[in-house]
Amino acid sequence: MKSLRAADTSSALQVLFAFLKLGLTSFGGPIAHLGYFRHQFVERRRWLDDAEFAELVALCQFLPGPASSQVGIAIGLKRAGPLGALAAWLGFTLPSALLMAGFAQHFAGADELLHAPWVHGLLIAAVAVVAQAVWSMGRQFCAGRMPLAIALIAAFTCTLAGNGLTQLLVLAAAAAAGWLLLPITDDLRPRLPGEATEAAADAPAAAAASRRGAIAALLVFAGLLIGLPIAASMTANHALALADRFFRTGSLVFGGGHVVLPLLQAQVVPPGWISNQSFLAGYAAAQAVPGPLFTFAGYLGAAMGPAPNGWPGAALCLLAIFLPSFLLVFGVMPFWSTLRQGAGVRSALRGVNAAVVGVLLSALYQPVFVSAIHTSADFAVALAGFLLLLLGRLPSWSVLLLCTGYALVRAAAG
Repeated sequence: MKSLRAADTSSALQVLFAFLKLGLTSFGGPIAHLGYFRHQFVERRRWLDDAEFAELVALCQFLPGPASSQVGIAIGLKRAGPLGALAAWLGFTLPSALLMAGFAQHFAGADELLHAPWVHGLLIAAVAVVAQAVWSMGRQFCAGRMPLAIALIAAFTCTLAGNGLTQLLVLAAAAAAGWLLLPITDDLRPRLPGEATEAAADAPAAAAASRRGAIAALLVFAGLLIGLPIAASMTANHALALADRFFRTGSLVFGGGHVVLPLLQAQVVPPGWISNQSFLAGYAAAQAVPGPLFTFAGYLGAAMGPAPNGWPGAALCLLAIFLPSFLLVFGVMPFWSTLRQGAGVRSALRGVNAAVVGVLLSALYQPVFVSAIHTSADFAVALAGFLLLLLGRLPSWSVLLLCTGYALVRAAAG
């Protein structure tokens, strides 16, 4: 019954179009993407509630790879199964992947693109979107002295030492604090009418099949992580070497797109596959396009000297760097769904959810606020966008238009 109803109400095509819209409009980097996701899927479409969204964010922060893309894959998986996960990734990734692969042929203008007035306006809009997400999640998950203290400590710690490892340690410490200090609750979210009955009816066969698929995904992940370097070292096949290096990067990077820069640079510049100038030009362009920063891999695959390059090289590098995210999300989600039912785990999740608010608050300041707000007028426009989202409940695209219009008018006047 549940699967039939899901097939009727949440098709993969619906997921594809929802994420394609975000892939065309989500500027500002991974933390801004989470703000757009929350606005679209929690507030507007109501595909999941704040507690479920916060849990997915926390889970994907623990996993290596691009956190915002993994959250999107997880939302697609929950909404429409494996095909929905693929649709979510394709919709969110395709626009920037096409732009970056096409840009690989003409990289000289990357710096001009990055500093274009309309890009500045989009970054200001990202400040408003992330601020609204932090405010709304903070009101739900930071009620009480202890959750508020966890959030503030997390924000302070991540601001002082903002890297992927710090975030992992902060979330782990918050889980321990929640387990020990926060009271056990019956559930983290309201249960919908009939949900428990349907879940119980579907549980035995579906859960067993889901866990078998999850174990298979984790085994494939481990096999590729170990096997690709061995296979690449035994042959002179450049395509295999690309698959190995980009898969390994997608498997081992924590902290999102900005952290992947030095890792990818070490993989492709020293062997002479691409010049450092071309590498940095492409990375600058990646800041100015919507969607995940990991589509920078598409630029590298297209711009490299050795074949495969061009569009085939872009496709190979994109698939290799994103494949670990699919395998890890598919491998972890079924066990997470079972694990989160434990009473002690629910208390730990209260601590983690509070810490997620702190992590987002830290990222709101650096890099989102710092990269976008340069004048008092910038701040006033961002504040107006925040209030329009919070009080007026306007769609995020209207704030994008407001902020880009302001930036274009200011550039023309100045």
